[in-house]
Amino acid sequence: MSEETLTETLPPIRHWPAVDLTGTDFDPVLTDLMREGPVTRIQLANGEGWAWLVTRYDDVRMVTNDPRFSRAAVMGRQVTRLAPHYIPDQGAVGVLDPPEHTLLRRSVAAAFTAKGVERIREQARGMLDELVDELLQDGPPADLTATILVPFPIAVICELMGVPAGDRRDMHIWTQMILSSSHGKEASEKAKREMSAYFSDLIGLREGSTAEDVTSLLGAAVGRGEITLEEAVGLAVLLQIGGEAVTNNSGQMFYLLLTRPELFERLRSDPGIRPKAIDELLRFIPHRNAVGLSRIALEDVAIRGVRIRAGDAVYVSYLAANRDPDVFTDPEAIDFSRSPNPHLAFGFGPHYCPGGMLARLESELLVDALLDRVPGLRLAVPPGQVPFRKGALIRGPEALPVTW
Repeated sequence: MSEETLTETLPPIRHWPAVDLTGTDFDPVLTDLMREGPVTRIQLANGEGWAWLVTRYDDVRMVTNDPRFSRAAVMGRQVTRLAPHYIPDQGAVGVLDPPEHTLLRRSVAAAFTAKGVERIREQARGMLDELVDELLQDGPPADLTATILVPFPIAVICELMGVPAGDRRDMHIWTQMILSSSHGKEASEKAKREMSAYFSDLIGLREGSTAEDVTSLLGAAVGRGEITLEEAVGLAVLLQIGGEAVTNNSGQMFYLLLTRPELFERLRSDPGIRPKAIDELLRFIPHRNAVGLSRIALEDVAIRGVRIRAGDAVYVSYLAANRDPDVFTDPEAIDFSRSPNPHLAFGFGPHYCPGGMLARLESELLVDALLDRVPGLRLAVPPGQVPFRKGALIRGPEALPVTW
């Protein structure tokens, strides 16, 4: 193919604005991009230039699992992006490639395996029961976000991380500052520095530890010289922040169930379908705005007849992949009996979300506790009056007013 022919067949660049979406509305721009082709070109609200966007299920899995697409190569480049002040730290796990990435992830893998997550199931259930006790004691109406969906994931991730209960409030404040664009770049960076300094101290104290929490595992790995303190701190910050994504995800999940009472009733009356139903809700919920982190093509790669050139930035959309009709029959429908359900809600490849099993556990516990203990749970306001977060990278209701 000649240069000229390639240039002529390049798809147009679509500007993708950062719009605050409410409810579980699917992004209309992403819908258009999926319709336009399997490989399109986008320009996001920040950064420079344009990037490729891959939306089909098989292509998303290929790009995320192919060493020819590098996260590390993004460093030092102003790639077009959603976040106004995204500045990746050198050595952060999100911008490492294997084998460095594999080594760093391995240091905490034990805490996030099925066995590691099961270790805290009973503790997590106990913490949730206490929160539901308080909810019932105070009586309706209540804000489900403030009373349950914020404190529960914080308590769980802090437990897994080994963060003392007295420091949870600081963790929550720092996380909110880092995750929201509305506070500005300086406030976000200051919060990140403060959280990093906190974990630096905590991990430093645990270099000889044999405990199973994340900061102890990281401290031990630093003590053995397997990873640096800087790498350990970067991973701890990422895991701590990621732990609070459950607040928004579960907020969307319950908003969906409360605005579709027939789904709520099915789950309440038939507990046996809940594990499959949670997978289907995770597939369906559009948990983020736009796209996450990009990758850089290290060599020319052809995807669906489109040549991605070495040096080009490439994004994948897990949300789009989860609605691919070639993989999911009637993808716009919520089907609690869908099987198999190979959704990509937690990503794919080396950068698959390490907290995926933990997030699933929390979703299961929340659904069981709220449907079994508060069976009359319903929205206290019309669906259109539920306020959703503005300027947030992860979508979710700011408040979820309920009664019972």
